[in-house]
Amino acid sequence: MSGQVEQLNELHWMMEMLHNIEVGLVVIDRDYTIQIWNGFMENHSGLLPQNVKGKSVFDLFEEIPEDWFRRKAESVFLLKNKAFTIWEQRPYVFKFNNYRPITGTAEFMYQNTTFIPLISSTGEVTHLCLLVYDVTDNATHKKELEKVNADLALLSQVDGLTCLFNRNYWQKCIETEFKRYVRHRQTSTLVMLDIDNFKMVNDKYGHTVGDYVLKHLAQIISEQVRETDITGRYGGEEFVIFLSGTSSSDAMIFTERLRKTVESSVFIYNDIEIKYTISIGIAEVLPALESVSQWLENTDKALYESKNNGRNRVTVYQD
Repeated sequence: MSGQVEQLNELHWMMEMLHNIEVGLVVIDRDYTIQIWNGFMENHSGLLPQNVKGKSVFDLFEEIPEDWFRRKAESVFLLKNKAFTIWEQRPYVFKFNNYRPITGTAEFMYQNTTFIPLISSTGEVTHLCLLVYDVTDNATHKKELEKVNADLALLSQVDGLTCLFNRNYWQKCIETEFKRYVRHRQTSTLVMLDIDNFKMVNDKYGHTVGDYVLKHLAQIISEQVRETDITGRYGGEEFVIFLSGTSSSDAMIFTERLRKTVESSVFIYNDIEIKYTISIGIAEVLPALESVSQWLENTDKALYESKNNGRNRVTVYQD
């Protein structure tokens, strides 16, 4: 008699532990109806065990992708092996709100879920046990770290003043594009531009105003280029633009429009109206080019011609 009591006590303790552990525990049958629903699931869903028992998991939780869930579960029923899903693959199976104070920024609970086959005395898998782990802290920390790393990576690529690509990153991009040209012979054009008499702006209004002028020009460039174009600050008051899939004649149309936009614009600082112009050089990629350096050199020569011939003009490099 005492042995039976002890067994009953152990069973009672086991049920108490399963009900109160900080892991979700759900048992479903082959019809995907819920048979067991522990305290963790009750607390986070607001649904009592007696209110979910015998009901379809898909009816109770419409956010569960039924096709995906059935495929996952059927493989466990058939193969009698565990299956897993992690939050990086699917943020959650059961969409619960996140109430953790430490990770209050997360809208919902991130979950890792294990599907465990429950084998009957006949050797058949008649039920599945789902263990639902709250991994919100880990997920949130990882996402925050990824964001920090992404921000740092962006900072290493972007010029701090103009928010265009810096010279180092822009040149790496052009190296990649030049290699693509060598393989596929796709026409592309480099553009180099310079603010005319920028030293006079700095001398007359100060370097702070000069910086605002650089930012003003960078904004105009950003508004004029396509998403496929690569823009950067080459140094000082010089800027560069890579026009993918663009011939020098088409680049001429684009740069003339850019030049006229800058010429007609007015930058206002503390009620002071400042007008400025730009000189532009363009060079199409040529089969004879052996390196990006030569391409840049050709573009720079065209820019020099624009400045030498009176400024505020566009010059195409002639081989």
